[in-house]
Amino acid sequence: MATPLRVLFIEDSEDDARLQVRLLRQAGYDVFHERVDSVESLTQALEKAWDIVISDYSMPHFRGTDALKLVRDRGLDVPFIFVSGTIGEDSAVAALKVGAHDYLMKSNLGRLIPAVQRELRESEERRQRRRLEAQVHQLQRFEAIGRLAGGVAHDFNNVIGAIMGWADIGAQSAEHGSDLQDKFIKIRSQADRASALTRQLLAFARRQMLEPCNTNLNELAKEEISLLRNVIGERIEIQMNLAEDVSIIWADPGQIEQVLMNLCLNARDAMPDGGQLLIETQDVTVGEGQDHSYAAPGRYVLLKVTDSGSGMNAETLAHIFEPFFTTKEVGRGTGLGLATVYGIVKQHKGFIDVDSLVGKGTAFRVYLPLGNGPAVQPEKPAVGSMRGGTECILIAEDNDDLREAAHEILVSLGYRVIVVGDGEEAVRAFETQAKEIDLVFMDVVLPKLNGPEAYLKMAALNPGISVIFTTGYATETSLIPIRTREKATILQKPYGSQYLAQKLREKLDRKN
Repeated sequence: MATPLRVLFIEDSEDDARLQVRLLRQAGYDVFHERVDSVESLTQALEKAWDIVISDYSMPHFRGTDALKLVRDRGLDVPFIFVSGTIGEDSAVAALKVGAHDYLMKSNLGRLIPAVQRELRESEERRQRRRLEAQVHQLQRFEAIGRLAGGVAHDFNNVIGAIMGWADIGAQSAEHGSDLQDKFIKIRSQADRASALTRQLLAFARRQMLEPCNTNLNELAKEEISLLRNVIGERIEIQMNLAEDVSIIWADPGQIEQVLMNLCLNARDAMPDGGQLLIETQDVTVGEGQDHSYAAPGRYVLLKVTDSGSGMNAETLAHIFEPFFTTKEVGRGTGLGLATVYGIVKQHKGFIDVDSLVGKGTAFRVYLPLGNGPAVQPEKPAVGSMRGGTECILIAEDNDDLREAAHEILVSLGYRVIVVGDGEEAVRAFETQAKEIDLVFMDVVLPKLNGPEAYLKMAALNPGISVIFTTGYATETSLIPIRTREKATILQKPYGSQYLAQKLREKLDRKN
């Protein structure tokens, strides 16, 4: 099968151009070509895409070096070969210095095909190298932004956690149905919104707590789309093409729901006048040397979300996964949706690609790792009234507001509470009151002695002591030894009083 080749000839001789086309076709190329011989015609021709430029060096009204300069001034890295009957050695060297890739004599066109093949090959190598460099640069930029976002989210979580705690305490203390209680409830609602933003930042930074399991992507997609239909609206036609034999994925169902929701809502916003939204799943294999040069080769499950919306230009595509980048008007969206998608996918050890054309639509392709075994349905946490108790709980938290709020919440639920501000103080308190303490509630990162190290010293005195660790983000859990992690409950900040009460009661009831 002939190889397509788009050739721009800068040549005043029709016969010379025709001869070179014939040689290229004999070599197996399907040649589409155009011949120009003036500045005006060359300028117009450069609006099109070309695989290679072949130029005469000396023409009656147009110099080849002027043509070369015009091509390079356009920023085009297309291979440029001089073919001339008059060029001398000095002129040839000068031409190479200003950006030509090769030169040939018209008296020796036997070199034409090898020269074209070499330049096409090297041009592709340059493109691949630039693509890799761009990907590395993007990953480095995202990593730096991610570290910043993760640090900001970590600090905000402590502040938001304290606001949540005091808002809950205030709402419970105020008279039922009073204006004061309503104000506390509104404060708590705003704290929840702030918490959602920090979760998105942590997701982008790949520091969100994941609870992965064997997950059926098809069932998850069906359930999520049924919930989103009303939000997406009737003007958008939703189609689903889910492969029946698609493999089970290893993923956190809640986080993958977030990915699908953000991609679908992004598609909706790209189709204000209606359109088509297509959700597809299938098994794929990524091999060595494919376009996904930044992905580990292997088998994946592909989730593809395609819309027929407004599409995006190259400049927008270069920034879409950055947090707070948005093309929407002020007040619509936070610019965190696609950043969240990117972070969740990367934290799952998957990868994401996007293709888009202005006016034609956009396709996001999310590649997720395979699971092993049948899908499981994670239990949804039960929500009900807060249950307390009379047990003794040791709280170790270095943030004053969080520590005080947690103390107030647990006392209001009937627990006996001991509070400390660092790891060494926690160990000393446990040594003197080990028989009284039923559960240790402590931060992973503490001054003087971190939480897991302090807990190991406590467990040496009482191997059966229960523990709940709190953490700002996932990477902190690496401080917890694996054997301890299996016994511990890990609570991500910020946590509200209801969730804290529920986890405490679950842990204490399991012990009893």
